[in-house]
Amino acid sequence: MRPSDQLRDVQIQRGYLESNPASVLYRCGKTIVLCTASLESSVPPWLEGKGKGWVTAEYNMLPGSTSPRKRRDRSGKVDGRTTEIQRLIGRSLRAVIDLHKLGENSIVVDCDVLQADGGTRTASITGGFIALAIAVEQAVAGSSVGNGPLTDSVAAISVGLHGDEVKLDLDYELDSAADVDMNVIMTGSGRFVEIQGTGEEATFDDDQLAKMLKLAKKGIADLTKLQQQELSR
Repeated sequence: MRPSDQLRDVQIQRGYLESNPASVLYRCGKTIVLCTASLESSVPPWLEGKGKGWVTAEYNMLPGSTSPRKRRDRSGKVDGRTTEIQRLIGRSLRAVIDLHKLGENSIVVDCDVLQADGGTRTASITGGFIALAIAVEQAVAGSSVGNGPLTDSVAAISVGLHGDEVKLDLDYELDSAADVDMNVIMTGSGRFVEIQGTGEEATFDDDQLAKMLKLAKKGIADLTKLQQQELSR
């Protein structure tokens, strides 16, 4: 049994695709997400001539990532959950980049879930940032986190409340049984980007919220170290 304050086992494989060096296979427990960042020398029409770039994200769960099979999105139709998650990923990544320093370039971060066992959105943000950082380094030579377009790092983790016990990094089993579940997105310097907390037929008080946020901060700090290690290779 994993301790309640411990992350699932995280494995990061950089350069997973030969076709794209800014590709990262990110595993946390049984959840596996392929994150790729693609650089385009153009910006959306509404940004043309404004001297700034753009970062956006797309999220998708492959049919075999869950059981039963998840149907593919067809004819440009994207379900509400997918839309919400990819907007969250995009917001989280844009929170740590100076778009003016990127120039009139766009970076699209694709997060494709190969296997889902809870925490796919948090894994997408954490792995997606590594892919983004590699792509930014390609776009702006000599850049690194804090030196160039990237002002900070960003990572995400889930926490949950089971009775009076707070648990970190929920897999599907823990998430489905949680009284309260929360996704926390933070920068490497410890600032919040977004907090999504929901009671599942339950409520939570100030003290429980503080405990969940404290544990989430610990998890984010651990993930930030892993990101730094991978990007320093």
